[in-house]
Amino acid sequence: MTIIQTNNLSKSFKNQQVVRSISLEVNKGEIFGFLGRNGAGKTTFINILTGIMLPTSGEFRLLNYEGDLDEVKSKIGVLPDYSSFYNNLSAKKHLKYFSRISGIKVSDSKIHETLSLVGLAEHQNKKVGKFSFGMKKKLGIAQAIVHDPELLFLDEPTSGIDAEAVIQIQQLIKELNSRGKTIFMTSHNLDEVEKICTNIAIMKEGEIFTQGSMDELRKSYQSTLTIRVKLAPDITATHKKQIEQNLSKETYKYEWDQNFFVTEVFAEEDIPILLNSLITQGINIYAVNVIEPSLEEIFLEQRVKLMD
Repeated sequence: MTIIQTNNLSKSFKNQQVVRSISLEVNKGEIFGFLGRNGAGKTTFINILTGIMLPTSGEFRLLNYEGDLDEVKSKIGVLPDYSSFYNNLSAKKHLKYFSRISGIKVSDSKIHETLSLVGLAEHQNKKVGKFSFGMKKKLGIAQAIVHDPELLFLDEPTSGIDAEAVIQIQQLIKELNSRGKTIFMTSHNLDEVEKICTNIAIMKEGEIFTQGSMDELRKSYQSTLTIRVKLAPDITATHKKQIEQNLSKETYKYEWDQNFFVTEVFAEEDIPILLNSLITQGINIYAVNVIEPSLEEIFLEQRVKLMD
């Protein structure tokens, strides 16, 4: 089921086009990572989808509803990059207040359940003015999910917070996803996106440059796989020469790093062929690692290509 669908969605301010003809689909149950450097148009794109601003052209659909967003507002939750709170209100009173002005009736038990889920139950009566930045992020997420939405928009959910809070919010995102919620998130933390997102789009100057799962992005980034094979520490020069002479056609190129044999193959299916060849030669294999490019490497490579 398609949860978000956009068709040539664009947004211009005066003579500057910030979002350029974006067409994408997000399916039910995904954690969709939306990447791009500052000024790429990520927040503007989210603001269009959540009804904060109107597109200049194009169209979109949320949860299979067309037209008026009022039909789906009760089914979506939004965490903006910077949430604003009233310092003199407690966390519990915040959720009551914002639920009331949103026209959504939420019980005290639901508020307590939500604050427990985000790790703020013991602070529910504390004034928000005494909250750390990380606690305010958690309260922002609580505000976005207290009415149990199907679709969540999280704009930089872990920006500006300490490492412990980052881990807690990442675990919370995965927990919300396991409960059936579809999540569309932006982040500057590429390691975070690589770990938790099922699908990723990279945006540059208002356009989507590339999109796919991590496996798909890796395949588009490089045509070979790098394999690092740890052999016995006492392997001799004779053994190394024997290995080199018996390399199969699947091996693209190789090098030695002491007792590590590092080589490139064209496909995963070539890995067991290589290992079986080594075993047949009587070579003891201690460990095998496939060295895959990180999302950071892929992201930086895309930026270099766009600058060329």
